Amino acid sequence: FDIKPDDVYWCTADIGWITGHTYIAYGPTAVGATQIIFEGVPTYPNAGRFWDMVQKHKATIFYTAPTAIRSLIKAADADKNVHPSQYDLSSLRLLGTVGEPINPEAWMWYHKNIGGERCPIVDTFWQTETGGHMISPLPGATPLVPGSCTLPLPGIQAVIVDEAGQELPDGHGGILVVKRPWPSMIRAIWNNPERFKSAYFPPEFGGKLYLAGDGAIRNKDTGYFTITGRIDDVLNVSGHRMGTMEIESALVANPIVAEAAVVGKPDETTGEAICAFVVLKRSRPTGDEAKKIAKELRDWVAKEIGPIAKPREIRFGDNLPKTRSGKIMRRLLRVLAKGEEITQDISTLENPAVLEQLKQAL
Repeated sequence: FDIKPDDVYWCTADIGWITGHTYIAYGPTAVGATQIIFEGVPTYPNAGRFWDMVQKHKATIFYTAPTAIRSLIKAADADKNVHPSQYDLSSLRLLGTVGEPINPEAWMWYHKNIGGERCPIVDTFWQTETGGHMISPLPGATPLVPGSCTLPLPGIQAVIVDEAGQELPDGHGGILVVKRPWPSMIRAIWNNPERFKSAYFPPEFGGKLYLAGDGAIRNKDTGYFTITGRIDDVLNVSGHRMGTMEIESALVANPIVAEAAVVGKPDETTGEAICAFVVLKRSRPTGDEAKKIAKELRDWVAKEIGPIAKPREIRFGDNLPKTRSGKIMRRLLRVLAKGEEITQDISTLENPAVLEQLKQAL
C-alpha cells in the first residue's frame, strides 16, 4: 500500500476474517500506521456510509471488497444522495480490492467515482492460508489492467499448471500454484497433518506445489495473472468447462444488473446446470415480470459467451447472502440451488432474510 507516515489507512474488512487479521490487526499496527477501524455494514444508516467516513476522517488509502463495491454501485444508481459525487473524496490517493476477482466494470466505476481517475488500484490476490498478499500491482510502478491482479510480489513464485502439475506457457488457463514457501504461509491443520499435506500439497503435483484452489490465466504478452475463480467453481455443462467468474462478469455487464453469483447444480442430462442469483439495479421483480427479465438475461449471456453458458435458472433477490464485510457466502447458494435446507452456521451472515427470497425458483 506504499504507506507513508501521514497516511490515514482504512481497511473495511470484518475483523473476524483474515483480511481483518492481517490488514487491520497486524500489518498497519506493525508499521505504526494511522488507521480507521470500522464495525458495521456499508449501507447503514445509508449507502453513503463509506464515502461519508472517507470525507470525515480524510482517509488516504481505502481497501474494500468487490462485492461491497458492486452493492454500492447499485445504491448510488438508485439514490443520488448517496452517490460518491456528493462527498469530498479528494483525500484518497490509493485504492485496494480484496476477497474475490473484481470484474472490469466494477473496477472502472471504482477508479472513476471513488479514485477520481487519479488513484492506483491494488487488486490483491491472496488467501486465508497465504497470510498476506501474493499477487498484486505495486502502486505507481505496475501498469494496471482492470480485472487483473498483475504480477507476483517479490519472492513469490506463482505459476499456472495443468491437472498433472506440468507448468503451462503464458496465454493458457490452468491451476494456480506456488512453487516455493513464503514467510506467512499456512504451516499445519490442527491435529491433522495428513489433511494439510493432501489438501495444500497434493500428491498428484508431487507433494511439492502449494495448491491455491484457484484457476488463473497469464497474459501471453505481459505475463499478468487474471484469477478466473475457484477451481471447484468450474462448471462442467455437457462436457464444456466454464468458470463461474466469466458467467458472473457477463451478467454484471448487463446495464440492469448490479450483482450476480453463479453456482452449479446437479443435472441428469448435462451433468451440471448453471444457476444464477441476480440482484438488479431496481426493485426485485416477481411473477411474469421476473420470468421476462430472466429470459432477457439468459439471452444476454448467450450473446456474450455462447448458448452453452446460458443459466438454466435465474433467481432474483434484494441482495446476496454476505458477511458483514461484503463477502458472498457461495456455499449457501450451492445449498439453495440444490433445493436443500440450510443446516450450516449462518451466524456471520449480515442479511439472513435474503435466503428466503433466493429459495424461490421461477
